[in-house]
Amino acid sequence: MQRLLIISGLLLVLAGVAWPWLSKLPFGHLPGDIHIVRDGFSFHFPIVTCIVISLLLSILFWIFRR
Repeated sequence: MQRLLIISGLLLVLAGVAWPWLSKLPFGHLPGDIHIVRDGFSFHFPIVTCIVISLLLSILFWIFRR
């Protein structure tokens, strides 16, 4: 558990440092993401982005568990 927390913390720090470059990636704007704009109302639900991130994390955890 300690190793997982340390690795998670380091990954968050790296993501924070690399945020200017990471924000230019197309995540959050993939085809299939729901975005509704009406007068005085905006709704954004990145469902495909959530699925892609979930798959990537599942693969990473599966690799590290072996």
